[in-house]
Amino acid sequence: MTTPHLKNSTTDAIAKVRELLGDRLSTAPAVREQHGKDQTWNEGAPPDAVAFVKNTGEVSAIVAICASHQVPVIPFGTGTSLEGHFSAPYGGISIDLSGMNHILEVNSEDLDCRVEAGVTRKTLNAALRDQGLFFPIDPGADASLGGMTATRASGTNAVRYGTMKDNVLGLTVVMPNGEVIRTGTRARKSSAGYDLTRLMVGSEGTLGVITEVQLKLHGIPESIAAGVCAFPSVEACCRTTIETIQMGIPVARIELVDAEHIKAINAYSKLSLPVQPTLFVEFHGTPDWTREQSERFGEIAASHGGGSFDWATKEEDRLKLWQARHDAFWATKNLLPGKSETLATDVCVPISRLAECVEQTRLDLEANKIYGPMIGHVGDGNFHVVLFCDTNDAGELKRVKEAYDRLINRALAMGGTCTGEHGIGSGKRAYLAREHGPALAYMQAIKRAFDPLNIMNPGKNAAI
Repeated sequence: MTTPHLKNSTTDAIAKVRELLGDRLSTAPAVREQHGKDQTWNEGAPPDAVAFVKNTGEVSAIVAICASHQVPVIPFGTGTSLEGHFSAPYGGISIDLSGMNHILEVNSEDLDCRVEAGVTRKTLNAALRDQGLFFPIDPGADASLGGMTATRASGTNAVRYGTMKDNVLGLTVVMPNGEVIRTGTRARKSSAGYDLTRLMVGSEGTLGVITEVQLKLHGIPESIAAGVCAFPSVEACCRTTIETIQMGIPVARIELVDAEHIKAINAYSKLSLPVQPTLFVEFHGTPDWTREQSERFGEIAASHGGGSFDWATKEEDRLKLWQARHDAFWATKNLLPGKSETLATDVCVPISRLAECVEQTRLDLEANKIYGPMIGHVGDGNFHVVLFCDTNDAGELKRVKEAYDRLINRALAMGGTCTGEHGIGSGKRAYLAREHGPALAYMQAIKRAFDPLNIMNPGKNAAI
């Protein structure tokens, strides 16, 4: 499938969108660049124009214009994704949904809400707090909920609350011809027809533009206990995690942070944690329940050489601790300012293979003299490696790319996936066939059926 992109067609489409939006359509180079390049070494490409929309009707009209001129459409939330999701390799019009930031309804009795795609997770939780509710999915950045849905985001709470696919009830989506559809209902289950909601969750803007999201909510726990525990090795952290999950201890969060990341976090977030591999953990429930589970976890940690726990039960202390964890990527970049480009990548493996995969990766990086701090949502077998590379050094670039390839092959060989939560975008397209084999052709058939002109975020995910 080709992606037509004729200059005169693009010019005509931009003119028509300008009639619709006025000065909310920008062709300024700085704005276009911002909407075409992420924070990693993935190659970026600016769109021809950026449309700042305010409602679903405007999105529908813009997509219809682009379809009639065969011009690419690239959805944009907050620009925090890490795999080149919003670059525009074929040009086209970027639709910035950040202005669609209204919480449309909160149904506290049914524990659900409906939001526009540009609402961020922090904004939603601030609005829900007075009702004793919260939305648990928390990727490191304050991402938009539409973007989190499109990339099937996860985060530190996934081990207990699942990922976006488990917490989205329904969607409003603008299809590639401009038609608006609504998928799912507020009911907690359905046997009616194909599950288009799950198809759109994780589609990365290649099948349509998500403009509204219906979400499950949860009650804020009566008691929340968070703590950190240092270990003698990354492997000991992983073994503790595996045993905790296998013992059925209902941990809400369990995060691995290696020594290099701890060093960076201490400097960036003004903490004084021991510079050792560390687990960040959190338990939710009643005071007695969290105390009991914390004690059981402490016994497991001690058996693997874990030190004493530094517990945080006050809200401000817990927030500071988890904000430091979320800022780990920026903290590590700050540790080596101007040193090199970074590639933040992730894989996910069955929990029983986690320690093996992490240890083999660590030894591989050491043997090849590559600086690659590791961090992860290890409670579900997902870990991240931040690879630093001087892209002007051909030898170093080659070593890093080869180690990156081995990391993914290692995860696939263990029955895992090339990405647990970052998504495919343009950065990991080469690995889809390795993971899915002949099934990839069926994904591409779905793409052709939904988007025969291939205008929806072309060059990403399973797009041809």
